Amino acid sequence: MAISNQPQASSHSETLYKRALKVMPGGNSRDSVYRSPFPFYAASAKGFVITDADGRERIDFLNNYTSLIHGHSHPKIVEAVTRQLPFGTAVAMPTEIEIELAELLTGRIPSMERIRFVNSGSEAVMMAIKAARGFTNRPKIAKMEGAYHGSYDFAEISQTSGPDGWGANQPRSLPVSQGTPQGVLDNVVVLPFNHIEASIQILDQHRDSIGAVLLDLMPHRVGFLPAAPAFVSALRKWATDNGALLIFDEVITVRLGYGGAQERYKDRPDLTAVAKIIGGGFPVGAVGGRADVMEVFNPSLAKIPVPHGGTFNANPITMVAGHAAMSLMTPDLFDHINGLGERARKGLAEAFSVAGVRGQVTGGGSLFFVHFNDHKLTDYRSGYRDAAERERVTKLVNKMLERGFILATTAMGCISTVMSEREVDALCEAFTGAVREMRDEGAFDAARRS
Repeated sequence: MAISNQPQASSHSETLYKRALKVMPGGNSRDSVYRSPFPFYAASAKGFVITDADGRERIDFLNNYTSLIHGHSHPKIVEAVTRQLPFGTAVAMPTEIEIELAELLTGRIPSMERIRFVNSGSEAVMMAIKAARGFTNRPKIAKMEGAYHGSYDFAEISQTSGPDGWGANQPRSLPVSQGTPQGVLDNVVVLPFNHIEASIQILDQHRDSIGAVLLDLMPHRVGFLPAAPAFVSALRKWATDNGALLIFDEVITVRLGYGGAQERYKDRPDLTAVAKIIGGGFPVGAVGGRADVMEVFNPSLAKIPVPHGGTFNANPITMVAGHAAMSLMTPDLFDHINGLGERARKGLAEAFSVAGVRGQVTGGGSLFFVHFNDHKLTDYRSGYRDAAERERVTKLVNKMLERGFILATTAMGCISTVMSEREVDALCEAFTGAVREMRDEGAFDAARRS
């Protein structure tokens, strides 16, 4: 039986939402969980299943936006956290488990010679940018058009730009948040993802003031399109030749392999921001990189170039959970979930063919992203969704909810280690039914006419 994608008027979710509206703007604390007329409220989560406040179960292919690589309430992580609780949750002293997680991560990601922990991916990117500025003593950063790097003012520039603001010759620095200072816009240089010649020309115009080039190797908001190796090499060479640093944002892509996504490339960054899976389901982030660059954070120096505090940085609960989660992630387990990811991408793509609808699926490793088009995708602009495609995506996500499957509102999903071929095949079967239903309802008529 299909599960309604909209809570009933008498549901507990509606009651909770009405309470929430009285104390939180829009009824929540993050935009990504908002839905109209009101959201489902989770009551419990275990393995790959989330049960909502009205007792309905759904298979979770979102995993809190890719952060739960072992699904929900994994027994090894629960055991580690439970064992730590009686000994303290946050103290104004370092702990041994912080060292152990730092050793594990620096041992897996060769470019990380030193590391510092924070509490989110946004913080990790922010501190990487600040470290680059402190090391180079230059104010500007360069980033890719359409790439999401969290909520730091400088990192979010042009992450949502549309055709009306693209400009004829090169990407423009456009604000996301109302009231963004002009000084922020002036200090962010925007590059076209995967376009070597144009990007180098833009960088050359600012060669004396750019402290860092920020790059996600497979950016979510760009549609999980991988960075071309030649593009990465060009940015690496430019940064080296011009005294700038290269930063990899691996907040999501660290789940692609034992050494993160960067193990798939020959070029290494100076700094890397990681988060999500390294915390075992608890708030986390980290910035790591070359030892000499990371010295900007050294508090034993007479004058610290980049002061860095944080009440909950490296708190022992996150550290034990993260250590347990990452210790479980052997090369074989990465191969397992990446194989399931390939199965999902293939099965979802076949659904478009079966339904006779234009579409394609991008991504890599354990990640997938659905597009309602069949043209070549290379960058943010080629994958940009107009209003019609955004409407189709919303319909698809709702229809998948009806069928008991959770995806991101962007039609992105990921695999967790507790899943098997059975869950992936069920996802693909439900997806085929959803696309066929949309076709029969006329959701693709405009696309056919175009």
